[in-house]
Amino acid sequence: MGKQIIFTVSNDLVYDQRMKRICTALSDAGFSCILVGRLLSNSKSANNNSYSQVRLKHWFTAGKLFYLELNLRLFFYCIFKKYDIHCSIDCDTALAGIFVKKVKPKTKLYFDMHELFAYTPEVIDRPFVQKIWLWVERKISKNCDCSYTVGEAIATEIKNEYKIPMHVIRNVPLLDTSYQKPQVNDKVILYQGALNRGRGLENAILAMKHLPVKLQIVGEGDLSFELRKLVQAHDLQRKVIFEGYIEPEKLINYTQNAWLGLNVSENMGKSYFLSLNNKFFDYMHAHLPSLINPFPEYVQLNTELNIGVITNCSVLEIVNNVNLLLNNEKLYNQLVENCKKACKLHHWQLEKEKLIDLYLN
Repeated sequence: MGKQIIFTVSNDLVYDQRMKRICTALSDAGFSCILVGRLLSNSKSANNNSYSQVRLKHWFTAGKLFYLELNLRLFFYCIFKKYDIHCSIDCDTALAGIFVKKVKPKTKLYFDMHELFAYTPEVIDRPFVQKIWLWVERKISKNCDCSYTVGEAIATEIKNEYKIPMHVIRNVPLLDTSYQKPQVNDKVILYQGALNRGRGLENAILAMKHLPVKLQIVGEGDLSFELRKLVQAHDLQRKVIFEGYIEPEKLINYTQNAWLGLNVSENMGKSYFLSLNNKFFDYMHAHLPSLINPFPEYVQLNTELNIGVITNCSVLEIVNNVNLLLNNEKLYNQLVENCKKACKLHHWQLEKEKLIDLYLN
């Protein structure tokens, strides 16, 4: 048996595509992996995988007490386990990792940073809370044996801030060489992801008043109720469809059958501005052109690949660029062809080799 690894996350395990890819890749490479997450009241059964999954019950579901309880439960779960590597996923599980390292100094501490947690819209306007998360970020960055993130922009930010090595493991799908995009008859714009502040969803919904297309929203989040109310207020129920949470195995069908992907956010701080989210690559691997954030990582990749249209988060620009693709079939088809080529350059078979090397060292 290879090295034993415990990964800790703060979410339900069913919908986390990145952790499924990571744990499966490492398990297939001979590591013994345990993914520890939350058991929610509405949690679905976790699928059987090549790695172990543990879900801990919590009394609290949000706020300071939730994060305190989360890290205490993770710490006491992990401290009695015998394993080689502890990987904290993002800052919200980092305290448990820091204290495990203090008590078990021979256990290596890895840090997988999906985002700049202290600069998310939910935190950036709360100075005291932000200071706490920056302290946690600093502590784990200084104490971890290895750290990695999803894109070069965040990696550069952390390298400059803490003077530590920061590797990049991007969140990209497996390459399916046999995939052919089905014929799409309905003009449906797809948004997949969390329904949170700054994701451009309000303006995308309002844009539907001026477009002969539908908007399909897959996911839930802090704005679930408000967005549904907005749709009702503007009588857009027939043009905006909320699908709720969809398991990754089923989500791919929605992505493949859409006409256009939506990946347009507001610049609400460094976490979004420096991001490189998985939906960018999910759309690409479904040969689905998309409206793309005008942020550094996306602009650089789209300059290289030309798989979508850079779009600011405004109703006018969303409307203009959707109409551009509606009225220019040649451009749309070229973007589809570019997606097909881009998949062969950016896929999980390449990224996972870098991941395995990190855990072998």
